[in-house]
Amino acid sequence: MSNDAKKEWEAYRERELAGLTPILAELGHALDDVQLHTTGERYLLSGKKLVLTGTRLRDNAKVIIKASSHELGAQEIAAEHATRHLLDTLPFAYGTLLSPKELLYTSRGGYTISVTAYLEQSQNFLARPLTEQFTLALRALEAQEGVHATTYGHAKIIQSAFGLWGAQEYMQSFADLEHTIALSDPSNTALQETLTRARTFFEMNRETIEQYCGFLTHTDFVPHNLRVQGGDIYLLDHPSLKFGNKHESWARLTNFMMLYNPMLEQALLQYVQGNRSPEEYLSLQLMRVYKLVFLLAFHTGNLAKTTDDLQRLTKERVAFWTQALKAVLEDKPLDEKIIRNYQHERDTLRSPEEKERQRELH
Repeated sequence: MSNDAKKEWEAYRERELAGLTPILAELGHALDDVQLHTTGERYLLSGKKLVLTGTRLRDNAKVIIKASSHELGAQEIAAEHATRHLLDTLPFAYGTLLSPKELLYTSRGGYTISVTAYLEQSQNFLARPLTEQFTLALRALEAQEGVHATTYGHAKIIQSAFGLWGAQEYMQSFADLEHTIALSDPSNTALQETLTRARTFFEMNRETIEQYCGFLTHTDFVPHNLRVQGGDIYLLDHPSLKFGNKHESWARLTNFMMLYNPMLEQALLQYVQGNRSPEEYLSLQLMRVYKLVFLLAFHTGNLAKTTDDLQRLTKERVAFWTQALKAVLEDKPLDEKIIRNYQHERDTLRSPEEKERQRELH
């Protein structure tokens, strides 16, 4: 079976780069020779835009460039531009949410282009001591909790730019994700049984989901979307911001740390359990279930787009995150043996390009 999705992405990438490179030169920017954000498994999640690294020629400053000549990609870049500026002016934002400075936003030669400053950091998030990771994560999470829409006027301000999710939107999304999984991996009975348990748990606690909605949340709150510089925390990937359940960011991070740093996962859970109400802990558990179902829909959807080692890895991912979902439903840590076995299989099956991309991300 040919990997049509990957071939289509590679052809799209080369066409975009050929048209974009001279335009960027006219705008005073040059691209790096190696573009890790366009290699490896990136084709599974890039859509119709490129995320590139480069330099501003007049001072050799490192920059991040997002560009697209496709309507959907251009709309996403434009939405991120609008979101960035709206965040600075929200009248009900009580915390500080920093983002990299936007240096250029323009349309040129059929491309929508955004250039932002590249933020150097002395250490990647996961290389820092556990106590520092915990402190940084908590600061960023609580800053998001400080942005709370409580009135009709607030809702009007944020509706078009961010979206506003309540329990109904989460329930509908859960149903859509479950449908995607059923179509993509219909013979996976272990997954289907776990999804049935998850749906029941979700439906039984609809009121708790609604209780903690109306907050700014980052739907992909993981280390590669954070930068730490001079003690300040910067949030990246503004299209992942929305107003919804306050624990969705918490859930994404704790689920991620199940694999990458279980000690931080448990520290964050213990903090919520010891310092927040039982309802908040339940809300976090519900959002963890939702985010794992989202992840399982993504990976099962990739089964038809992958071949050979990457398809084998995708199946391993589905099996691993199914086990993770079971653990969260039971409110137990994931077995260390399951984690170690998966990490071994993942590292064996990943391509050299993807291994290099992951080292850069984390």
